[in-house]
Amino acid sequence: MAKQFQSMDGNTAAAHNAYALTEMSCIYPITPSSPMAEVMDVWASQGRKNAFDEVVKIAELQSEAGASGAVHGAAQAGVLPTTFTASQGLLLMIPNIYKWVGENLPVVLHVAARSLASRSLNIFGDHEDVYAIRQTGVPMLSSHSVQEVMDLAGVAHLTAIKCHVPFVHFFDGFRTSHEVDKIEVFDTDKYKELIDWEALDAFRKNAMQPHTNPVTRGANENDDIFFQGVEARNKHYENVPDVVADYMAKISEITGRDYKPFNYVGAPDADRVIVAMGSVTETALEVVNDLNSKGEKVGLIKVHLYRPFSTKYLEAVLPETVKKIAVLDRTKEGGAMGDPLYLDVLAALKGKDIDIVGGRYGLGSHDTEPNQIKAVYDELQKDEPKENFTIGIEDDVTMTSLPVDKSYKIKGDATECLFWGLGSDGTVSANKSSIKIIGDNTDMYAQGYYAYDSKKAGGVTRSHLRFGNSPIHSTYYINNADFISCSLDSYMFKYDLARNLKDGGTFLLNTTFSPEEVVKHMPNRLKKELAEKHAKFYIIDATAIAETIGMGRRTNTILQSAFFALNPQIMPINKAVELMKAAAKKSYGKKGDAIVELNYRAIDAGKEGVVEVAVDPAWAELPSGSLRKETGDPYWDEYASRINALEGYDMPVSAFTKNKVLDGTMQNNIAFKEKREIATNVPEWIPENCIQCGFCSFVCPHATIRTFALTPEEIANAPKEFEGFATLPLMGKPNTDLRWRVQVSPSNCVGCGLCVSECPGKGGNKALQMADINSQLYLDPLADYLFKETEYKSDLFPKTMIKGSQLQMPYFEVPGSCPGCGETPYYRLASQLFGKDMQIANATGCSSIYCGANPSTPFVKDKDGNGTAWANSLFEDNAEFGYGMALANNYTASKVYKIMEENLDKVTPELKDLFEQYLAAGNDREKQRELAPKIKELVAKADVEEDVKTLAEYDLVTKSNWIIGGDGWAYDIGYGGVDHVLANNVNVNILVLDTEVYSNTGGQSSKSSQRSSIAKFAAGGKTTAKKDLGQIAMTYGHVYVASVCMGADKMQTLKAFQEAESYDGPSLIIAYAPCVEHGIKGGLGNHQQVQREAVECGYVDIYRYDPRKEKPLTIDTKKEPDYSKMEAFMMKENRFAQLVKLKGKEAADQMFAKAISDAKRRHERLLAIEKEGI
Repeated sequence: MAKQFQSMDGNTAAAHNAYALTEMSCIYPITPSSPMAEVMDVWASQGRKNAFDEVVKIAELQSEAGASGAVHGAAQAGVLPTTFTASQGLLLMIPNIYKWVGENLPVVLHVAARSLASRSLNIFGDHEDVYAIRQTGVPMLSSHSVQEVMDLAGVAHLTAIKCHVPFVHFFDGFRTSHEVDKIEVFDTDKYKELIDWEALDAFRKNAMQPHTNPVTRGANENDDIFFQGVEARNKHYENVPDVVADYMAKISEITGRDYKPFNYVGAPDADRVIVAMGSVTETALEVVNDLNSKGEKVGLIKVHLYRPFSTKYLEAVLPETVKKIAVLDRTKEGGAMGDPLYLDVLAALKGKDIDIVGGRYGLGSHDTEPNQIKAVYDELQKDEPKENFTIGIEDDVTMTSLPVDKSYKIKGDATECLFWGLGSDGTVSANKSSIKIIGDNTDMYAQGYYAYDSKKAGGVTRSHLRFGNSPIHSTYYINNADFISCSLDSYMFKYDLARNLKDGGTFLLNTTFSPEEVVKHMPNRLKKELAEKHAKFYIIDATAIAETIGMGRRTNTILQSAFFALNPQIMPINKAVELMKAAAKKSYGKKGDAIVELNYRAIDAGKEGVVEVAVDPAWAELPSGSLRKETGDPYWDEYASRINALEGYDMPVSAFTKNKVLDGTMQNNIAFKEKREIATNVPEWIPENCIQCGFCSFVCPHATIRTFALTPEEIANAPKEFEGFATLPLMGKPNTDLRWRVQVSPSNCVGCGLCVSECPGKGGNKALQMADINSQLYLDPLADYLFKETEYKSDLFPKTMIKGSQLQMPYFEVPGSCPGCGETPYYRLASQLFGKDMQIANATGCSSIYCGANPSTPFVKDKDGNGTAWANSLFEDNAEFGYGMALANNYTASKVYKIMEENLDKVTPELKDLFEQYLAAGNDREKQRELAPKIKELVAKADVEEDVKTLAEYDLVTKSNWIIGGDGWAYDIGYGGVDHVLANNVNVNILVLDTEVYSNTGGQSSKSSQRSSIAKFAAGGKTTAKKDLGQIAMTYGHVYVASVCMGADKMQTLKAFQEAESYDGPSLIIAYAPCVEHGIKGGLGNHQQVQREAVECGYVDIYRYDPRKEKPLTIDTKKEPDYSKMEAFMMKENRFAQLVKLKGKEAADQMFAKAISDAKRRHERLLAIEKEGI
């Protein structure tokens, strides 16, 4: 049979084999492992058969702890189960992993290895999580590349079946899980020959069954027999390495690739060897081959079977000539004598005359380049190599880092291409398409790796693509590119775009500037680099092309075509166009011929739209200039701005010690300074059409458009170039000289257009219109002045009015969320109402990322030093985390009250009066704010008891306690904590940002998802009703509960937030938030209208349940919902519309009817509660 090659990532390769050898998969999403479970779900929904000629049963659980328990139960019942996870999710499985091991169950767990949250969250790869389970005794198998994942994933399953042991198969998160390679696909039909059917039959017969094997398991043992029972299992595990070796030999015979528990590559007489596992071994392989070709004698041992760690198989591959070994660990185990793999190797080779040292690399996916691997081999040449070293960083504090020869590069035959893009602009998708086009249609090998930050959208992306005639082992960033493309011209002012361009390389810039204009506007630094590197420089106005042909803002296909046009050495342009069009037909054929034709036109236009710009050799003499402007703020200049300029790799360890970030603390007032300029169009104010309603600011997800009431002095003090800027007489306040102004921060606005769509205007003419950002950037200094230097007139109108609420200072601004995000308007509103007093516990998810993507935080500190205090713990414990904060605040407050009460008669009359006023104020923060400085001043001066003096150190203003997160947290993994907090009568406010999916991990179904919606993990449409969290909470009777939908009723939303915060007890606000994962027709810039329609048709109910009232429930839906419109509403979102294409109209209509019935039933229950007044 001919070999089958396909371009795929590591997650898909793992799932390909897992599906074949699995009967039941219990899943839960966590980055970067989620795609394994997602493709399993898709294949099951398509009816794909496994090696047992059955469709795999897929079940989504509420957490990783739940998934690990479910596979435990499945295995005890005689079914072969599999699950997938990473990081914190793996830690939640540890209790059950002990059970799998102890009960000899063939559970297989595939892990996309990732760092653990400690001082900060990191979603990227290292081995911290898998090392954290080594003490369980579970066998562990490591794959080092996408091809190895394809070849070795099955070994874990086969050995688990044969030996009756669980198995963990792991590979590097992102670097392997998300790297796309052209690989040989393993024929899973061969598993039928490899499965030990007798062992499988024995496992099934041993299953606990009431009719065939009624036994008792999991019993308690006492001190007399427990120890012996543990040791009795030794023999059971001793043969695992031999079985793994045997299966590896069989896989090697099938594939022609050599696999052993430990593989050695390098000189047979090597004197220096590195021992490592994971993707770094691919980079090390390149270095070994290069150094040996130059006469050195070095080698590499690739660790595949990490547990059980076999000395026999390690010694079998170790050259006898080895004098020195360096063991590389991708973790830091604080407090230990060494890191895990190093200690294993040290113990295994303790009797040999070999000098063994250990070092660390690549934590949190920190890139590891060939010159760093060479540095290790160089270090081993020394008489006394450094112990406990690091590579890839400059440690100028504890001096652990090795010196690196930065001139060292490995020459290969691959064409290397680097693409700069904007998160969600389609650049990454287009590059994945290019990989598949080239990899699947030529004899060339292809590799694609995509570097991006943790923002869901709007962050900078860099796609690293390699194409060559031989397999590609370069598991590191491209640093010598033949071709660089940039899809956003504002990047040339922010990033060093040509830094990694090779001499004679090609640079393509997407820009609206003409050739003459681009030369005029380009920074000297970029000009200088292009000239010094003798580059070819091209531009294309893909933005204009996209608008002309009707593609909107989607430029990715146009730029993909331009890439092929400029790289004929990879593929002739005519062939590329043919294949691109075929791919477009396949991808968009179901959406109709018109969409396909649009993509055809984009492909044709892209290859024709490229214009060459002459590179003037004289540019090489220009001064380079700096990417960053110094501000005098050390935190910004030395820390935040360097990270934002993508200079993090150049930052030494000392940058973290002197900027006081060792515990993960971030300073506020950062996001606004970033000025990312990622929008194409931004709103422009038309004063004569403005009715001063404040709607524009009220709906803005990013607080980048604001309303102001300005004094004559503030107007006069504006930057001189804006003298006489437009304002209007302030309406609603007669006899005032205040003037009204609506102002956008053009460089911070993301261009979603929500403000324009919501603007009522005057006489049918809106007061806002979208305009080209380049025509509005001149207003940036005015925006800076108004936003940061004028006074917010917080007392001018009541906060209970929309207009009044929008004259409040937002303590949340410019979050890193998607343009048009449905969550952040609620967050921003809460910050305007309570921000200077808020203490927030935020669950991991979208909100934790847009609130805390280091170094950027959207939270603000005002001129008085007040501001929002925010922290993220974990996904699963956020309610408890916030509950602990509230209890601590209550404890501290009780101490203050006690001190005052016990000393009323011991202090001066003046201080006594202040104490009495404070005690009488209760939770009145404004009164507390008035009294606090007076009390502290008198306490400091008065002759009082020591405990009274301590009042000067206390914060005497009550906190506003908030617990915030998404529906994945509140409905699923964190529901137990939410329920516990609500059940206790503590004054906390829980805000659930309900997108009805796991937004941050990619749109997986949650218990909040509506019946019939298609989401990841519900590829065939969700078959159960949405959990009614609000009505569940109402059953306690003492919980304030609100369901809000901002676009449907802005005033109801405003009331609910204020009522919830004022309620002295637990409150729950469920805020419906449209999400990019919904696939809304018209996009998120339309989300307020979506919210209106959602309430009108009964898809969402809005209400307020206030226990303070005689009849607690108020249903705020303005009239009886029109359920006849609900299906039409749902069909405007792709998550529902797909169901018709997937199942056909008749089957889809049946599911839609059930969803409508669910909505009616929810509403009827509300009516009953309202009527009965309970």
